[in-house]
Amino acid sequence: MSLDTEGATRFKASIPADYDRTGAARRVGSLTPGSISHGPTEPREPRSQEGSAVSLPHDETAGSTKTDATGDIAAVIVLAAGQGTRMKSRLPKVLHLLAGKPLVWHALAAAAGLDPRLLVVVLGHGRDDVAAFLTASTDLPPVLIAIQEEQHGTGHACACALAVTGQLTGTVLVTYGDVPLLNTSTLAALAADHRANGNAVTVLTASMTDPAGYGRVVRDPAGQVAEIVEQKDANAEQRAIREVNSGVYAFDAGVLIDALGRLSSANAAGEQYLTDVVGIATSDGRRVGAVEVPDPVETEGVNDRVQLAELAKELNARLVRRAQLAGVTVHDPATTWLHADVTIGPDTEILPGTQLQAGTSVGSGCSIGPDTTLIACTVGDEASVVRSHCQGATIGAKATVGPFSYLRPGAVLDEGSKVGAFVELKNSTVGAGSKVPHLSYVGDTTIGRRTNIGAGTITANYDGDHKFPTVVGDHAFVGSNSTLVAPITVHDGAYVAAGSTVTTDVGPGDLAVARGRQHTVDGWTLRRRSGSPSATAAQAARSAGDQASADGAPAAPHTNETVPPNGSTGKPATAQGDQPA
Repeated sequence: MSLDTEGATRFKASIPADYDRTGAARRVGSLTPGSISHGPTEPREPRSQEGSAVSLPHDETAGSTKTDATGDIAAVIVLAAGQGTRMKSRLPKVLHLLAGKPLVWHALAAAAGLDPRLLVVVLGHGRDDVAAFLTASTDLPPVLIAIQEEQHGTGHACACALAVTGQLTGTVLVTYGDVPLLNTSTLAALAADHRANGNAVTVLTASMTDPAGYGRVVRDPAGQVAEIVEQKDANAEQRAIREVNSGVYAFDAGVLIDALGRLSSANAAGEQYLTDVVGIATSDGRRVGAVEVPDPVETEGVNDRVQLAELAKELNARLVRRAQLAGVTVHDPATTWLHADVTIGPDTEILPGTQLQAGTSVGSGCSIGPDTTLIACTVGDEASVVRSHCQGATIGAKATVGPFSYLRPGAVLDEGSKVGAFVELKNSTVGAGSKVPHLSYVGDTTIGRRTNIGAGTITANYDGDHKFPTVVGDHAFVGSNSTLVAPITVHDGAYVAAGSTVTTDVGPGDLAVARGRQHTVDGWTLRRRSGSPSATAAQAARSAGDQASADGAPAAPHTNETVPPNGSTGKPATAQGDQPA
């Protein structure tokens, strides 16, 4: 995650797209039979507990953290082959979304910030779906895929990864696809400590108030890491230790390769533990170090949907805080949800009940909300969106939306345009300064500049088989309660009278009147609804009119004449309905 500080600071929660190296081909291992075939890793010991507290976020490093301190990182291996049975889902666990991105995306994005020579992910369960996601991702660097066919533990999963990397020298980091809050800066600190102390293995640890379910870090009398004992293999004394293994490591590549070949499965689970590499390195007289994570929540994993929701809340708090520190006013952080790749300009205010979801970018000086959802939308500077639901829409600078508007994919509002209450807009453009103020459906339509669309207007774009376009020109006017039956063009400066159903083009400057003539039947209520409140009211009005006539005032006409389209008598027809608002 990063902040772009060039010029006016702009909040950007995502890993920058430029992590995808220019011109680099994406490397996704073949998933066909005969490829590297090894499959799903056994899920690690649970690292998070139901109901566990989460702490406030801390600052993260912006962009790549590769420095002389971290050194050349040969590879980062992300283990993501577990089945995730406790999720009770057909979807692979690592594809469950957190802040609009799959869990594995968060893990890979954090690793990408180190700029390793290789970024490797080990897949097993649901590997075709995960590989398809990685192939389609445009905001991750090239990823090399290894396959683990059988469950033989985390040590075996790493062996699967090294089988596809070729010979490695330098530092190898190992992390997990279901640990979404681990920061790039924490990984960088782990790599830097590993390099500075010349360690064979460096363990990322955390001090937990309740360490139940975690592997314990056992230290020797000198305070050096001696071994890591998994919960199910720990004795009573070891279970009392509060320092736990996060499961994240930095290894010397040569040490890791050698130790993986010496792992045993003689344990309670019959697996090859990656944690045993620590014991092997220690017994060989090699230095094993530890770095304590500054915020234990970073190492929390997702094993079920309760933990997914807990970490979603924690990550959202981080994203909201980052936005606030970048100059965004968030009136109610508890009811504001931001996805990981959302960007927001300074001096924008986010009102309560607002969700800015994946792919959304909001400019500076905007007002969004309350009770608004934007999905994959672009909002220009100084625009306003109130109590509306928008997806795939482009809202121009100083444009206004809402309340209660529905913008569907392909909706484009040019600068200074307006879409008002109870308007649905789909695959349509509203030109600069034009208005669709209320109660309208506009689909597959292009509206020019400074045009007004009256209340209740419908563009009838669908005949049951095909969609057809409507074009309304510049400085045109469509009266209230009109229907434009596509395909149709209302040219520049043309008018459509209120209540019209228009089926043919309206020329420049022409007026279209397409409605039935009014016929008034004199005295109908008195004859057909005699004794009703309506008849009583009508009779009283007529009597008052007759009295006024007797006193010399003009009486209301009693006539059955046919009224022209403009509602008057003998005058040229003019458009009725909304005036430009």
